Amino acid sequence: MGIGVDVVNVAKFGATVMRTPGFGESLFTAQERVDEGGEPRSPASLAARYAAKEALAKAFGAPPGMHWHDCEVMVEPDGRPYLRLRGLLSEAAAELGVATLHLSLAMEGDVAVAYVVAEGTASLDGAGAAPMPESA
Repeated sequence: MGIGVDVVNVAKFGATVMRTPGFGESLFTAQERVDEGGEPRSPASLAARYAAKEALAKAFGAPPGMHWHDCEVMVEPDGRPYLRLRGLLSEAAAELGVATLHLSLAMEGDVAVAYVVAEGTASLDGAGAAPMPESA
């Protein structure tokens, strides 16, 4: 259905969060801003979550009117990240025929990367997905 990738400079992102009161709250839900132990997330972790939201917007074609809190980056008990959608983004997923979202986050040095794959049964132009060709 769609793919999206985003790269965020951790130092720049962290500096923006620190110098702009309310910026983190405008991007992330209360649950996203803390880790599983209730401690505040690191700038690198928040940067990766921001990259995930940007990557999702790209995978969906950046639906107009989307809100940052319509997408939450959550963590499975085994540590795998996943996306929880609500509001406009949940509606966009249904309209696009998205059945599954895959999320990968990576942080290395001063770079955070997120990759989103939106999987479904129809193409973005509304036509059914073409079957995979059989191998010879």
